[in-house]
Amino acid sequence: MSQSFHQTGGWIEVISGVMFSGKSEELIRRVRRTIIARKRIQVFKSHLDARYAGIYTISSHDGRTVEAIPADNAAQIAQQIDPMAHVIAIDEAQFLDSGIIPLVTSLAGRGRRVILAGTDTDFRGEPFGPMPSLMAIAEVVDKLHAICVLCGGPASRNQRLIGGLPAPYDSPTIMVGGTESYEARCRMCFSIPPKDANQASLL
Repeated sequence: MSQSFHQTGGWIEVISGVMFSGKSEELIRRVRRTIIARKRIQVFKSHLDARYAGIYTISSHDGRTVEAIPADNAAQIAQQIDPMAHVIAIDEAQFLDSGIIPLVTSLAGRGRRVILAGTDTDFRGEPFGPMPSLMAIAEVVDKLHAICVLCGGPASRNQRLIGGLPAPYDSPTIMVGGTESYEARCRMCFSIPPKDANQASLL
C-alpha cells in the first residue's frame, strides 16, 4: 500500500496478482499491523480455499496464518459482519459472487477499511470473477507478481497444467478437488490452447 495514501473515513484496498505472488502473505501482514494498532478486525475467506492449515485459516505459501471465517458468498459475509469492527479483510475474493461489490462499497461508505486479496486472472489469462470491478472501485490497488518458472521474469499469468500439458480453454474455471497443478508464468511463456482447438483438429 502506498505510504503516501491518507484517507479519513472508510476506503477499499485490493491486493491482486497471480498465484505464488504473495497476496495472502501481504494480506496477513496488513491484518497483523491492524492488530498491533489495536484496531478491531474481522477476517473472511472463500470456503473454496482450504489449503495448508484448513478452512478456518488464511495461510500463505511460507506458512504464516491468521484465523478467518469461511463464507460461500457475499450474503454470508454480510450476515456475520461485526458492527464494532474497524477493518474487514477478505481473502480469495475471486471466488465470491458479484454481491461482494455493493457490500464492500457499503462498508467503506460507513467508515470501514476493507482489504481484499484475490487472483485477478483465471487460467485462461482472463479477468476472474468480481476482481476487475473491485479493482476499479478501490482507492488503493497493489498488483503483485510472481516469478516465471520458465524464464525467471515477472509472472502475471496462472498456467494450469493437466497431466503436464496446458489445460484446454473450455476447462471449468474452478476445478475443486481436481488433479491439475499450477505454475506462475510471464506473458511470453504462458500457453493456452485456442478456444476452437478441438474444432480445428477435426478439419
